Amino acid sequence: MTIGERLLPEFDIEMQNTRRMLERLPKGKAEWKPHEKSMTMGYLAAHLADIPNWITVTMEQDELDFNPPGGEPYQTPTFVSTEGTLAAFDAVLPKARAALAGASDASFMANWSLKSGGQEMFSMPRIAVYRSFVMNHMIHHRGQMSVYLRLTGQPVPSTYGPSGDEGTM
Repeated sequence: MTIGERLLPEFDIEMQNTRRMLERLPKGKAEWKPHEKSMTMGYLAAHLADIPNWITVTMEQDELDFNPPGGEPYQTPTFVSTEGTLAAFDAVLPKARAALAGASDASFMANWSLKSGGQEMFSMPRIAVYRSFVMNHMIHHRGQMSVYLRLTGQPVPSTYGPSGDEGTM
């Protein structure tokens, strides 16, 4: 069994947990944020829904430049609605899962780089990029979303154990 195949159960659980969080997005709260320095709920939701795309990019490319010289900078998709965000999230999962499952062990050990304006921000083995830059990043923002949901009176779904709103996992 390859590294990618071994990561699939975790991928499936984390994507399911993320989807459950996105399902709770309240209507009319896309511009809400808990603090002036915080991102809006809509932006956070769009960002969360887009992160699985990064798996495909990480596994199929050797680098990503968020602001390539002479090119268009990367843009987080715009939040339109809860349904649209869920549809966007669901649409990227099969390709991300396939990229993970189809990756060779050697490709996980190869370096991958993140750049901005042609300048390297970091370079590390793909397995570390997958774990830290993609999965941990998504889990971090999912935690933020759970706080946003709580502060706007929405029920918070269970993830790794019961939440205050759901006694089951």
